[in-house]
Amino acid sequence: MRVHQYVYFSMRSRDLPAHEMATRLGMEPDEISVLGSKRENPPMPRVHSWRVVCRDSGLTVDEQIHRIIDRLAPVADEIAALVRVIDESEGEGRTSTLQVVRYFNDDDGDQQHRLGWHLDRRALEFLRHTGAELDVDEYGDD
Repeated sequence: MRVHQYVYFSMRSRDLPAHEMATRLGMEPDEISVLGSKRENPPMPRVHSWRVVCRDSGLTVDEQIHRIIDRLAPVADEIAALVRVIDESEGEGRTSTLQVVRYFNDDDGDQQHRLGWHLDRRALEFLRHTGAELDVDEYGDD
């Protein structure tokens, strides 16, 4: 089976723009979204977001997650503090998320011999420390 997959870590806020998140974290993102940049009414996207992404093909989900965590580990304390600030001012929500996206039977995907994946203690501790949720989206032909 051919699978196209990628992983990203995001932080979202209604009020705090991505460039301000980057300043507070001391780390530039790979991607950003700006509130209402695609459509003003109703605003799309609905929040500002700051993202670090791993789209390296040929890696397992586990390996992609580890690459994200390796990059974010030096600013994990800053992420945790900023998540608390955003949650306090905007209400607890999906401020930070580790997102796994997989497309099965994708012609542009890699051949996968092992479809399963897991989160080890290091990944679970990172999610706990940064207040992040795990969200997994999987798509494919019926």
